Amino acid sequence: MHADEVPTDIALVRRLLAAQFPHWAGLPVEPFPSSGTVNAVYRLGDDMTVRLPRIEGGVEDLAKEQRWLPWLAPQLPVPVPVVLGAGTPAEGYPWPWSVYRWLDGAHPEAGHLTEPGLLATDLADFVLALRRIDATDGPPAYRTGPLSAHDDGARAAIARLRELGGLIDAEAATAAWEVSLRAPVWDGPPVWLHSDLMPGNLLVEGVDGAGSAGGVGGGRLGGVIDFGTVGVGEPASDLIPAWNLLPAGVRDDFRTALDADDATWARGRGWALLMALNQLPYYLHTNPPLAANARHVIAEVLADHAMS
Repeated sequence: MHADEVPTDIALVRRLLAAQFPHWAGLPVEPFPSSGTVNAVYRLGDDMTVRLPRIEGGVEDLAKEQRWLPWLAPQLPVPVPVVLGAGTPAEGYPWPWSVYRWLDGAHPEAGHLTEPGLLATDLADFVLALRRIDATDGPPAYRTGPLSAHDDGARAAIARLRELGGLIDAEAATAAWEVSLRAPVWDGPPVWLHSDLMPGNLLVEGVDGAGSAGGVGGGRLGGVIDFGTVGVGEPASDLIPAWNLLPAGVRDDFRTALDADDATWARGRGWALLMALNQLPYYLHTNPPLAANARHVIAEVLADHAMS
């Protein structure tokens, strides 16, 4: 998916395990198909997973998980990854890597949710639980701060999509983006936020095919993964499930549960649009599930904007 991606395979994972965690070296290893863009994922035995950064930018994310997940996990209402082993560079692989406890569940898919209202409540409960955690000394979140810092990038992405022809309504996307840009900036205290609540980072339970890589619908929230973007800041980017996953009929319930004012809601919609505008052209041919979700987000944001 990336020009500077470091390749990995089963043989490399086996060598790394044999050298650093020999007690796990005899377990089965198999690649796990994922729409994730930062880490290569391998299933290890029945109840573990190995994650290796694909790109150098993922190394800091992994270190953040190793540092903060043990502290955050007991304060959250659903399971999150548990770090079981912290690997070091070796065997030709240049970066640290991790072994985690496996979390069962399937990724929810927009348009195929079996309990959208309950899932909206569960997601709000998770976001609120994060916000209640003491933010003192927390690292900065990946997606926080004023949207104006990303204005040039958003407009460049819209221009790129216009060049590709017919993928989006560029004028409507620009208008929706400008509404979010005009929203007042956050003036409250910093709070903890995940800042990447994409469907691929959520696990649902109570559906057929639990544990599969693809989206298969979705019941109740059973877990949240990939905390590489976690940190403290302003809360708007944790509203993105309103457009990347939840149907319009429960969107207001999600907003009400989070007590999001007009400005925070507008900024959250801006974050959802910004992410999708960047993801669609970049992953159009290399990550079809992510590109499809980006199309969905843009359509939902533009429809939401048109009704506001």
